[in-house]
Amino acid sequence: MLKKTLLFVLSFFVATGLALAEVDVNKADQAALDGVRGIGPSMSRRILDERQKGGSFKDWSDLQARVKGIKDKAAAKLSANGLTVNGQPKTGASGDAAARSGKAAKSPRAENKGKEPAAKADKMAEEPAAAKK
Repeated sequence: MLKKTLLFVLSFFVATGLALAEVDVNKADQAALDGVRGIGPSMSRRILDERQKGGSFKDWSDLQARVKGIKDKAAAKLSANGLTVNGQPKTGASGDAAARSGKAAKSPRAENKGKEPAAKADKMAEEPAAAKK
């Protein structure tokens, strides 16, 4: 039982590591491109067809200009999901967890929102004690 559990945990980490690996658009085959979140079979086919027709992509702007369906926003998401051009991520694309989930970071006001009622409750608890004196 312990061996099976260890084998499962080890295989999980190996699979997770492979899922987060970077994929270079100039070196990848269709299966590798399909493995990038946000690229489906039709887009991977368009990328490969354009790469075969016009040669390797020079940079992200070259990829965006030549492949239909890849604009700035999509390119940033693909870069955050591990796609690179000549080993380079898209400039300005963040690979952090917030960018991967597509959610913006919380504002300081939102972070303090849960703290305000507690401060008011403490203040209200002190007021009756002060009023008794």
